[in-house]
Amino acid sequence: MIQIRRSADRGHFNHGWLDTYHTFSFGGYYDPAHHGFRKLRVMNEDFVAPGNGFPMHEHADMEIVTIVLAGILEHRDSLGNGAQIRPGDLQRMSAGTGISHSEFNPSKTEPVHLMQIWIFPERKGLPPSYEQTFFPPEARQNRLLLIGSRTGQDGSVTIQQDVSLYAAALQPGASVNCALASGRHAWVQVPSGRISVNGQELVAGDGAAITDEKELTIHAQESSELLLFDLA
Repeated sequence: MIQIRRSADRGHFNHGWLDTYHTFSFGGYYDPAHHGFRKLRVMNEDFVAPGNGFPMHEHADMEIVTIVLAGILEHRDSLGNGAQIRPGDLQRMSAGTGISHSEFNPSKTEPVHLMQIWIFPERKGLPPSYEQTFFPPEARQNRLLLIGSRTGQDGSVTIQQDVSLYAAALQPGASVNCALASGRHAWVQVPSGRISVNGQELVAGDGAAITDEKELTIHAQESSELLLFDLA
């Protein structure tokens, strides 16, 4: 079964400095029918204006994954980490017992476009930690590249939950397949382009909750970026 969450149906707020879309309930947006999927809790798509950002704020007991699609995002946190996140990078922050961080667009002219994803950790009270890895664009060209996993295998970042996160950049006409083990579920998110998942079309901003499917065939109608979460 594939249940599509259309881009136009997401929560949307434009604060001037921040133009943000919420796939699931978040902040001032509440939809009891869309409050997460399995261990996925937040799927936000943000556009941050030049010279603006999120001031220092605190999180706890959440795995926070940030992917920059265009522009640069500058990160600072209470662990002493400071970094710039660019397209191709994946940042994982385990909030655990508590961590404060800020996110800022250092450009004077260009917005930053990013995805921020929250995943419930396998247990509360974990030590806070930070990890950032660059994945070359060619590594995910017309294939599913593992970029996040519970064990950190194959150079992926370590996510403290039973989840495998894949990224793919598909050229027009390209297809990839993904087998789902018994009892597993999937979420597909489309940052850009137009794809089909087992024959059902998704466009930029769409997501899909997938259950009771043994295999996924993903086909690109145009140049497309996608994220696939294999979930317990």
